[in-house]
Amino acid sequence: MEVKDSNGAILIDGDSVTLIKDLKVKGSSLVLKRGTVVKKIKLTDDENEIDCRINGSNIVLKTEFLKKI
Repeated sequence: MEVKDSNGAILIDGDSVTLIKDLKVKGSSLVLKRGTVVKKIKLTDDENEIDCRINGSNIVLKTEFLKKI
């Protein structure tokens, strides 16, 4: 399974990515700002999602909003 970011670059476990859009977190008042760097991502069973840790919270993000650094 190949997991790709918004530009088509292949992502692997441990990569660092940047958010390309402001994202509201469901069930929280938290807003993730564009340009936020996310380090040490983990791939999931779904090729369109990754698991990561931001501000001490585990969050699942869609790969269409990410750009590999």
